[in-house]
Amino acid sequence: MNRLFVAYKPSGITSNFFLTKLKRKYKNKKAGFTGTLDPFAKGVLIIGMGSHTKLFRFLDKTPKKYRATLWLGANSDSLDTEMIEHVEILPELEKAEVQKAVQSLEGTLEYEPPIFSAKRINGQRAYDLARAGKEFTLNKVNSKIYDIQLLHYMHPFVTFEATVSEGTYIRSLGKIIANKLGVSHGSLSALERLNEGKFVYEDEKVLDIKKSLNIPLNKYNGKQENIDYGRVLAIEDLEIQEEGYYWLDNSDTISIINIQKNKVKYELGRIYTC
Repeated sequence: MNRLFVAYKPSGITSNFFLTKLKRKYKNKKAGFTGTLDPFAKGVLIIGMGSHTKLFRFLDKTPKKYRATLWLGANSDSLDTEMIEHVEILPELEKAEVQKAVQSLEGTLEYEPPIFSAKRINGQRAYDLARAGKEFTLNKVNSKIYDIQLLHYMHPFVTFEATVSEGTYIRSLGKIIANKLGVSHGSLSALERLNEGKFVYEDEKVLDIKKSLNIPLNKYNGKQENIDYGRVLAIEDLEIQEEGYYWLDNSDTISIINIQKNKVKYELGRIYTC
């Protein structure tokens, strides 16, 4: 069964374990998700089942929005509550100072990702190396912080919302905020992903694929049987002939094509929309 929908992962379980539960629920062995959430995090996951797992890279899933709570003074190598070693008792800060620190992150930001992250170092995940106690260095990353707002400050907890580019590490944003406030340590005590681009949680309602793609619609004016049988398409039969990815509406199916050097290549053959 083909299915594309948004699920809501609870905190305390891995994204893979949550996916296993969804496979059982929908009796489908082939399924996947985009944008792994840490076990302690909760929030939206885009789920694809059947052939719809092939559509992930063509979905409009950025920017992403998160709500997080930073625990000032909490020292954790994982920058969350999983590995807290000790908590420093700190004097309360002025709310205006906290707000200024939070909003100062808006714009393009260069920073170090958490050592407990899914980034690969010579083929190995950073979190595996960190758990094994091995030393390594992660290259800095760049993120776009479109908007970040302080929601609430109840010492020592700072709750904020951030709308960010894909691949942003919210745990690192928390650490940066703590450092800007003159605090040596800060870890997230809560993290929720509110949306991925246009995708929000709506009780696992099936998504309309034709409204979910982030590539333009093209029109093929040749014989439909050419698409049905996967034949080579002539670029002259397409309304848009500029290079790039496009999708074709075949009524109950779609196809995704790639135009390069005046040639048309199928990126995905016919994908049923339901």
